[in-house]
Amino acid sequence: MFGIGLPELAVIAFFGVVLLGPDKLPVLAKQLAHGIKTAKRMGDSVRDDLRSSLGDDYADLELRDLNPRELIRRQVEEALAERDEEDVDDETVEEIVDEVLTPATPDERKTA
Repeated sequence: MFGIGLPELAVIAFFGVVLLGPDKLPVLAKQLAHGIKTAKRMGDSVRDDLRSSLGDDYADLELRDLNPRELIRRQVEEALAERDEEDVDDETVEEIVDEVLTPATPDERKTA
């Protein structure tokens, strides 16, 4: 989830037991789990509020969709999908990325 694997968790647990003691560690784990659940509920609440505020057009909105990197990646993938696979090379990808990242002119914004 956070890029932490089993070996890292084992090291964290070991130092937790050594530093905090085996009696305090379960209490801290419960508090951490409660904090993570609360943060997740808050994120879900924000997402649901955005969905209801924006209307039916955004019923499938996910918070990760608002990440600029995700938006650009999706636009580049869509532009690549429109072209023939044989015509796609590094220069074509660079052109598409430049096109996606170039700000729209005022005239383009009016027509969109």
